[in-house]
Amino acid sequence: MKRIILFVLTNLAVVVVLGIVASLLGVNRYLTPNGLNLSSLLGFALVMGFGGAIISLLISKPMAKWTSGVQVIAQPQNADEAWIVETVRKFADKAGIGMPEVGIFEGAPNAFATGAFKNSALVAVSTGLLQGMTREEIEAVIGHEVAHIANGDMVTMTLIQGVMNTFVVFLSRVIGYAVDSFLRKGDDRDSGPGIGYYISTIVLDIVLGFAAAIVVAWFSRQREFRADAGAAQLMGRKQPMMNALARLGGMTPGELPKSVAAFGITGGIGQLFSTHPPIEERIAALQNAT
Repeated sequence: MKRIILFVLTNLAVVVVLGIVASLLGVNRYLTPNGLNLSSLLGFALVMGFGGAIISLLISKPMAKWTSGVQVIAQPQNADEAWIVETVRKFADKAGIGMPEVGIFEGAPNAFATGAFKNSALVAVSTGLLQGMTREEIEAVIGHEVAHIANGDMVTMTLIQGVMNTFVVFLSRVIGYAVDSFLRKGDDRDSGPGIGYYISTIVLDIVLGFAAAIVVAWFSRQREFRADAGAAQLMGRKQPMMNALARLGGMTPGELPKSVAAFGITGGIGQLFSTHPPIEERIAALQNAT
């Protein structure tokens, strides 16, 4: 709940700061004659940045179940399922969070955690992971996912995404109106937005969206290091997590749906846009951890 409140307050703070800066710079004086009301734009940016991100967070668990085909273990049907559930329970108790739902999905090696709240999250592991790793390595991966939940990473990433969305929506439209105003200088036929605004806004939404994605991916990579360290702490030693990462480095990881890709044990394409650091860097960080 604290992180949800922080999420709301941060987005409000972003909008307030944008409004103050724009007012100090006199931006509204130049934009309003061309049809842009700065106050309305700030409200629109808040709704777009905050609304979309929080809705995605709230539906993250059911969407993850549906898109990944997760079979929730309501009652363990065999010894392996019982062990997985008990492992999650052990780590959840140690981390001080409520017992997450536990599930298995078909696919290549991977695992993820998701959910809007710490005490009602979901931990899911793939059949490929269960078949390709030792129990100790699987335990480390489960510890990594429980650490994500305990760290509140789902809300943190939603917060960052919401803030980035707010900036993208606000800046693209302010700059779009400025460009349109310059192109239509001296034209008093219609004060509404022209083609320059629409083209500029579309282009800037794409360009600034890529820039925002780079920022979000950077934060995601830092979060992975913390989850690795969290798994080592939950297990009482770091070697199992290092072994699990080394094992993953020799496997072809399974692709997760976009909604939960950032919360998997591995994944991401390209250095700037990758949600996960290279396996070698993660192992080195654990080795150097005190």
